[in-house]
Amino acid sequence: METNKAVQTNETKQVIFTLGDEEFGLDIMLVNAIEKYTDLVRIPNAPSYIRGIINLRGDVIPVYSLRRKFGLADSEIDDNSKLIVTKSNNILMAFEVDAVKEILEIPTANISETPVIVKSFDTAYIKNVANISGRMIILLDHNGILSSKEQEHIENFMSNQ
Repeated sequence: METNKAVQTNETKQVIFTLGDEEFGLDIMLVNAIEKYTDLVRIPNAPSYIRGIINLRGDVIPVYSLRRKFGLADSEIDDNSKLIVTKSNNILMAFEVDAVKEILEIPTANISETPVIVKSFDTAYIKNVANISGRMIILLDHNGILSSKEQEHIENFMSNQ
């Protein structure tokens, strides 16, 4: 039986954000920008996880709801709401999050493999789990967030815009 072992990597710098009461991390090296929530253009017949599109410095970017991906109810957009702009599977997109809390350096000793019981096709977005002073932070694999079907839908959707 495999136990949680520390991952053999150097310290990692993560953008820590929240969805409800849960904390998540995304590698800072994969983040293009963190933007204030801006008005987005809703697109009829878009997949449910696409909240709409934004124009950011000349790029038309789909806004992807991580709340919907993770099975959480939508929440009110407020001053803390942010868009984390990144590339996922070579698609420039903005992840809608409740708030960005901090940029945090996480020592290797605080990072564990994802428990085997949690690993599945539907949780491919979980890269590791970090424990920082009793805080459990789910570290995301940006390329695991989109399923192949979602990626295909977004590529088709954006090519028709």
